[in-house]
Amino acid sequence: MDKDPLLQDLPESTAPQTEADNTAGQVQNVSLVRSAGINSIGNVLSRIIGMLRESLITYRFGASGYTSAYVAVSRVPKMVYELLIGGMLSAALVPVLSEYAGDDRKEEMDEILSTVLTLAGIVLFIVVVLLELSSRLVASLLLEFDTELLNVAVTLTRIIVPSIFIYGISGILQAFHYARQKFVYPSLGAPAHNLGMVLSIVLFAGQFGINTLAVGTVVAALSQLVVQLPGLKGFHYRFSLNWRHPAILRILHLYGPVIVSTLVSNIGTIIDANLASRTGEEAITWMANATFLTQLCVGLVSMAISLAVLPRLSQIDFAVELDRFKRTLASGLRLVLALIIPAGVGLLVLGKPIIELLFEHGAFEPSDTQQAWMALLCYLPGLPFSAIDLPLVFSFYSQKDTVTPVIVGIITVVLYVIVAPLLAFVADIGFLGLVLANSLQLIAHAVLMLILFNRRFGTLKGYGVVSTAFRSLGASVLVGASAWAGVIIIDRLMPTTSTLREIILVAIPMGLGTLAYMVGARLFRIRDINNLMDMLRARFSR
Repeated sequence: MDKDPLLQDLPESTAPQTEADNTAGQVQNVSLVRSAGINSIGNVLSRIIGMLRESLITYRFGASGYTSAYVAVSRVPKMVYELLIGGMLSAALVPVLSEYAGDDRKEEMDEILSTVLTLAGIVLFIVVVLLELSSRLVASLLLEFDTELLNVAVTLTRIIVPSIFIYGISGILQAFHYARQKFVYPSLGAPAHNLGMVLSIVLFAGQFGINTLAVGTVVAALSQLVVQLPGLKGFHYRFSLNWRHPAILRILHLYGPVIVSTLVSNIGTIIDANLASRTGEEAITWMANATFLTQLCVGLVSMAISLAVLPRLSQIDFAVELDRFKRTLASGLRLVLALIIPAGVGLLVLGKPIIELLFEHGAFEPSDTQQAWMALLCYLPGLPFSAIDLPLVFSFYSQKDTVTPVIVGIITVVLYVIVAPLLAFVADIGFLGLVLANSLQLIAHAVLMLILFNRRFGTLKGYGVVSTAFRSLGASVLVGASAWAGVIIIDRLMPTTSTLREIILVAIPMGLGTLAYMVGARLFRIRDINNLMDMLRARFSR
């Protein structure tokens, strides 16, 4: 019989040889797509509500020193979360907890999760208290603003810091759900988070001013935590400080190197915010607007697929099942490439109309749109590399290797710290120099991870990854041409500016681009996209 079309690019020495293996590979891909689909649905809801959130922020507060102060300060919970919980989630918690996910090990899972929650809760509480006491120092490290704006940043810091505790507990619960391959509850977290922020802006903006955004962050964190709780049915928490449990020791051992990487990354983030504040009060806001759009693509595609792949990879010993390990990762990489490349081309063509639609209202001026658009153009070269980087990093995490990604992370942060000031101030490009340096950092990170993957696990040649990239690029030419044609036609038919025109200028070219890619996927035989469309068609037909 014919090979599974998803695996036709495999060399004869590694391709499945039996009908049973062929069927298993097909089932694995369907399962992966379903898991990624659940994550993507949550991400889609999150991004839709997130667009509303960003539109409300720019409408009420525009691009100003106040919004830049909030953007900079809002990085504090993110940095601390990544240091204490976020990096641990993918590097240690999910890989280790996955080993205890069976029903026969429920008691052990309860004990491990209870211990993690207890220890993390104590550490997070202490960190929150320390940051509250040093809020002025934190704000001054992030920003080079005048006294008035710095005082605003200090107040924002004091309000927003308690969210760190909430984010931390929520992140641990997400790891618990991911380890059991229960993706629904984590997928609800991000939409609930953004909804909490939207409601806060609508209800409190008139009373609290810019402080509303900090209050909204705390409300959003609580919303994200609450939707995780129903998934804990059957779990029995008990206060435990048993840090000597073998699983806890393994988590700490795996996470040790990640702490170093996260510290270096946080230093880079602080330097980035400080440098951006020196290029103009609005620069941080413009960069955040552009980053929102690129992260929209990464979240919908790479993050959703990577989180679906990680538990599967964690249950494979590559020394015993190398082909299965590569096949699982390759299926994720192919799907990422097949989706992120046309998304990047779409942003290239429709980025400015999207920014106009989402942000150019109220206090956000056309000049702000132009600056955010320029930033987006400078971010786009790093987008596909950022997308494939996450599955590669997770492949090392799944095999309990946290050292290699840490070393690569440190190298690329140092690269950014060297290049960014040169481009921004010596070459006098301003904040766009910082954006270009960030794209270079993302490209370097992905390239280094791919080189190290090849040395550790062997090449992915023959698994269809490269051919999928070229096929997707070819089909994406149709996406760009169709979307561009749509923009030109609508510009001529609707020359007068209006909200309806802004919506149509995004919606119709986006729809044309999507249809063009579906046709291109057939023409260029992009098997992962075709199988995805066939699966969706079968699902809707039922």
